[in-house]
Amino acid sequence: MHRRHALGAAITGLAAAGCASTTVASASPFSVAQPVVPIAGSSEVFPVRRIYCIGRNYAAHAREMGSDPTREPPFFFQKPSDAVQFVAPGVLTPHPYPTLTRNYHYELELVAALHKGGRNVPVEKALELVYGYAVGLDMTRRDLQRGMGDQKKPWEIGKSFDRSAPIGPIHRVAQVGHFTQGAITLKVNGVTKQDANLNQMIWSVAEQIAQLSQAFELMPGDLIFSGTPENVGPVIPGDLMEGSIAGLPGLSVKVVA
Repeated sequence: MHRRHALGAAITGLAAAGCASTTVASASPFSVAQPVVPIAGSSEVFPVRRIYCIGRNYAAHAREMGSDPTREPPFFFQKPSDAVQFVAPGVLTPHPYPTLTRNYHYELELVAALHKGGRNVPVEKALELVYGYAVGLDMTRRDLQRGMGDQKKPWEIGKSFDRSAPIGPIHRVAQVGHFTQGAITLKVNGVTKQDANLNQMIWSVAEQIAQLSQAFELMPGDLIFSGTPENVGPVIPGDLMEGSIAGLPGLSVKVVA
C-alpha cells in the first residue's frame, strides 16, 4: 500500500476505535520543546499540558471588574502551556513588558498542578487529582482584554501571550498539604497591592476541578490558576513584583523593557 494511504488508513482506524490520540510512529520534521516547571526538593520536573484559569473568583475582585459575585457562575479561560515562565525562589527574575499594551496588570494566584485526570469528578474526590501547588501570576494586557470584550470578541490576546504565566516551583501535596486558607499577598516596589486570604475564594480548588471536569477531560500535567484577589493594577518597566502565599516560597519578578 502507498505510504500516504497506509498513514490515512491508520488514522482512520484510530478514529473509528474512538481513540483520543492519533499518534502514529513516524518521524517529525522538527522538535517542539515540552514546557515544564521544576518540582521543589527534587530533580524532577512537572510537564505542563494545559493551563486553565478561573475568572473573578474573589468577591471583591469580581466587583472591581464590574461583576456581581452573588449571581455569576464560574467561568474559565486558557493560556498556552508555553506561557509558563519559571521563577526560582530567592532569585529576582526579569519579566519582559509585552508588546501592544499600555496597561499591563498583575494578578497573583494559587496554582494547582494535577497528576491525575478524569471527567465529571465529584467535589469530594477532586483534590485527589492534585499533585502539588505553586505561586503564580496571571499577567494580563488589560487594555487589550477590555477592548476585545467591548467588541464582543474573544480576549485571548489580553491573556494568552508569551510568558504571561510566571510560576514558582511546584510543591507536592505530601510536603505542603492542601491550601484552603492562608494569606495571599502581592507587593509592587515594596507597597502592598493585593492582600487577602485564600478562604475568600468564591469557588474552592476542589469545586473548580469538579466544574472544569464537566466541560473538559482533565489530564495529568494540567495547571489550574485559581483566581486573584482584588486590587489588580498596572506595572511598568522597572517595577518589582513580590508575590507570596502562606506556606509557599515567595516569587520575585522585575518588569523589564
